[in-house]
Amino acid sequence: MRNGDWVLDAYWELFVDGAVIDRLGGKAELRLHHPVPQEVVLECDRPWEGNTSGYFTVLQDGKTFRMYYRGSDYGVKTKKQTHPEVTCVAESHDGIHWERPSLGLVEFGGTKRNNIVWTGRESQNFAPFIDENPAAPAHQRYKAVASVDVPGKEWGALGALVSRDGIRWQRLREEPVITEGHFDSLNTAFWDPVNGRYLEFHRLWHEEYRDIAMCESKDFVRWTKPRLLDWGGAPREHLYTNAIRPYIRNPRILLGFPMRFVPDRARLPEDPYPALSDNVLIVSRDGLHFKRWLEAFQRPGPQRERWVNRNNMPAWGLLVTRSALPNCPDEISFYSVEGYYLPNQTARVRRFTLRLDGFVSVNAPRAGGEVLTRPLVLRGNKLQVNVATSAVGVVKVEVTDPQGNPIRGFAADDCVEIYGDEVEQDVRWNNADVRSLQGKTVRLRFLLSDADLYAFRCAQ
Repeated sequence: MRNGDWVLDAYWELFVDGAVIDRLGGKAELRLHHPVPQEVVLECDRPWEGNTSGYFTVLQDGKTFRMYYRGSDYGVKTKKQTHPEVTCVAESHDGIHWERPSLGLVEFGGTKRNNIVWTGRESQNFAPFIDENPAAPAHQRYKAVASVDVPGKEWGALGALVSRDGIRWQRLREEPVITEGHFDSLNTAFWDPVNGRYLEFHRLWHEEYRDIAMCESKDFVRWTKPRLLDWGGAPREHLYTNAIRPYIRNPRILLGFPMRFVPDRARLPEDPYPALSDNVLIVSRDGLHFKRWLEAFQRPGPQRERWVNRNNMPAWGLLVTRSALPNCPDEISFYSVEGYYLPNQTARVRRFTLRLDGFVSVNAPRAGGEVLTRPLVLRGNKLQVNVATSAVGVVKVEVTDPQGNPIRGFAADDCVEIYGDEVEQDVRWNNADVRSLQGKTVRLRFLLSDADLYAFRCAQ
């Protein structure tokens, strides 16, 4: 949105919060989709890891994917950590096959042949990101937030760390940068390129519930006081983590996948701390006001070990990876923890997949439905859609003026039928070109039959 106008440009516009929708018609409805389980990509079975290894972060640096995580193990019988917590990194070139680099930085068990990048208090929840702030100095290209001890504060405070290469880290300063909150969960921070600021999200207990608060900063050192996120009247739930980050195909949209914590339910007798967890989808355009889907984004599923407290915790970050199917488009990889806290097991990370932009769709059955957008200013040369239909399904697009009247040449009857399964399908009309609408304010009317519309954009 720019100066009150909703701009449609090369960023993919999603239906995750319904903000772009004026109205739905016919049998059309918003449908939440769910990630599909794939293979285990990391088994935390090294001596410096264990059954409480967690708080995973995934990111991409050039052609290399990195996964940062806490190496940790808990003695269920002794109710004590079996070794000090450490921060580890694994690397991959495809997001599917991961390896631990032998870094030679930190000694553990008499050797430095391990993938440990940090040890000490910050290793409880070390959360790094690549700083996209164009003013960031090269030696601070990587930044991280992590909890630190503060005398007299049970829940500590938040410290900041920096690195040139993501491997060799140092504290940005000895003093914490944020002190108001409860910092024993996975706190996150990143550069917001749309508004030119850093955002940080952490836990804040509110009315006996685990809630999420936001701070902002221009320099990563001086932060505003935390403000509780506005859920728009959604019912209170325990949100254990937040996993908020700009969406990789549209940085104007913040997506989060907090682990939802249910403390009064249990299924397995061997669970040392009975509770259940899943995760949900949250969406924001400003970092403060969020749409929270009440249905689970990822359910525990049929695996017995996922019905244990603090499992199904998502890694912070999404990666675009190749599809396992031949000649198919790339997809989103989403990573989630299983086997956490169980005796005689190690924590594991399983990869899940989702189509690009595939979080929420406008769905219509064979009987048909439609969606009309709010007024949009077109900034591009061609309209593209991310759609999936059945063999008999179809999608058509009509362009109207702000009052809803079809523009000559862009009526639904002028649109070439769209059918198939494509993440970037051009929209065409018989005798009109969308370039003639460049810079004009219009509405888009999508007509669907046995189809899902996931996203759309105006590309160059």
